[in-house]
Amino acid sequence: MSVKSCEKLEKSTVALTVEVSAADFEAAVEKAYRKQRGSIRMPGFRPGKAPRKMIENMYGAGVFYEEAVNIALPDAYSGAVKESELHVVGYPQVELLEVGKEGFSFKATVAVYPEVTLGQYKGVEAPRAEVNVTGEDVDARLKEMAERDSRMVSVEDRPVENGDIVNIDFEGFLNGEPFDGGKSDSFDLEIGSGSFVPGFEEQLVGMNAGEEKDIDITFPEDYHADLAGKAVVFHVKANSIKVRELPALDDEFAKDVSEFDTLDELKNDVREKLVKEREDAARRAFEDIVMSKVAEGIQADIPDAMVEDQAQRFVDNFRMQIQSQGIPYDQYMKMTGMDEEKLLADAKGPALGQVRMELAINAIVKAENLEASDEDVEAEYAKMASQYNMDVENVKKYMDDAVVREQVVRTKAIDLAVASAVAVKPEDIKTEEPKAEEPAAEEPKPEKPKRTRKKKAEPKPEEGSAAEDAQ
Repeated sequence: MSVKSCEKLEKSTVALTVEVSAADFEAAVEKAYRKQRGSIRMPGFRPGKAPRKMIENMYGAGVFYEEAVNIALPDAYSGAVKESELHVVGYPQVELLEVGKEGFSFKATVAVYPEVTLGQYKGVEAPRAEVNVTGEDVDARLKEMAERDSRMVSVEDRPVENGDIVNIDFEGFLNGEPFDGGKSDSFDLEIGSGSFVPGFEEQLVGMNAGEEKDIDITFPEDYHADLAGKAVVFHVKANSIKVRELPALDDEFAKDVSEFDTLDELKNDVREKLVKEREDAARRAFEDIVMSKVAEGIQADIPDAMVEDQAQRFVDNFRMQIQSQGIPYDQYMKMTGMDEEKLLADAKGPALGQVRMELAINAIVKAENLEASDEDVEAEYAKMASQYNMDVENVKKYMDDAVVREQVVRTKAIDLAVASAVAVKPEDIKTEEPKAEEPAAEEPKPEKPKRTRKKKAEPKPEEGSAAEDAQ
């Protein structure tokens, strides 16, 4: 194998022209013969016993060339990439140029990791929210705790009101015929939750336990194709009505829901936790904005293959999330009227942002000569063990040392940029007016800079009947 040329093209793409010698090609032809001879029939010979020369005389000298190229080309391509010291991304497009007894040549066009020029990554200005916890915030959290500690009490002397939990049987009909996903029995529905198709819950208000009625509903235009914009009728029976009975917010409540003896102690603890939560959220938001600005500031000729691969990962993650909820992916796509081609197209904007983020972080690592010491790696293993409540040695069985080492270095790069960033109040951020001849375009941004976690999938759909899914 020899590399005849390595031509740089646009969008961080190169074209390799590679020749495979006659000797190497002959070895591949022999392998092709041994692989295929069992399927070739020759008069007077048992299957697999016909000599190669006789087969070539009967079917032509090039009878094994196609398979021989398939055998030899992967190693030749890998060798050419290594010899040319290329950091390729994605798969190559291969064009066979010549093939014969003297060997063969091919052209491989492939994307390579782009050269990256960092913009500003130290001293970046970014807004950081001020953390404030009020008494109303504490009361709201206590109310949430009370609701979790509430009990359901049956109501029999009045009709359904907003906020009630109504147990219902229902069945939907389109043009007088039942439709798939439109029926359920003994379903608990909280009135006002907005979990059913618009207009459904409102029409249950005023019903009494044991009462039956028909409800007219028109599905939204953006509902899945079978029912989008269609007028249907739901026959509903209210089986029972219940309300949440909240406990009194007193010392007894504090003892029931916490380790504290008084409500005042519980309030102080709630306030401290709210402060920490909001400080953590403000820190994460600040970090995200800083790194997004760093990513926006790089200069790189990003190949399409990198964006397409990242978009596919986003879609794959989304598929796994849907399936983890027990919903068949194909069924969900049909139910929502989506298709994978559109998902991929929609993912390309965020994918470009994520690729820019990865390039920026790697460029910082290179610029600052960041490394992970053995002590850093051990500390990261210990942190993960604590996080997942596992023994460190067990964590090491599941996490490769090289992966953890890379995570440590990435975290150092992010921390370096964030530590030097300048926090300002949101109203103090200065924005430049776009030039008239160059209108400003908002570039899609990734969700957040990655440390040790992968991008989450898109928002989860609701489970259940067709009425539930139309939200």
